[in-house]
Amino acid sequence: MNPENVIDVTRLIQLAVAPVFLLTAVGTIIGVLSNRLGRAVDRSRTLEERLRQLQPEGQKAARAELNLLSRRVRLVYGSIVLSVICALFVGLLIAVAFVDAFIDIDLSKFIGLLFIAAMLAFILALMVFLREIFLAVSSARSQMR
Repeated sequence: MNPENVIDVTRLIQLAVAPVFLLTAVGTIIGVLSNRLGRAVDRSRTLEERLRQLQPEGQKAARAELNLLSRRVRLVYGSIVLSVICALFVGLLIAVAFVDAFIDIDLSKFIGLLFIAAMLAFILALMVFLREIFLAVSSARSQMR
């Protein structure tokens, strides 16, 4: 084995570490989003079970909360989808970087585009997540009044 090849592979592995940290961050966000999704779904199920037992005024409030929970679930789901897309782009970026090291085709622009796409998906996921948080906080504040 040529020592230069070992050095090249070592450098490539070092360069692949940064996207792996991004994958860790995305995985953490997906975990947080999954927890929020689970809580919203559980709350929806509880409200749906209680709906039949409530008086008409209580049913109206419960239906309003169910509508709000539905919006929140859609936002969390959208954020999860965008986060998974980001993770897929990062994984593909790492794979293409290794392929690029072993073949004679310049894939640097494609790698750059994959990174940009991953960052855009991550930014959008965070923006959708932030919207869901605003919705949750504003509904909590209105219920406290």
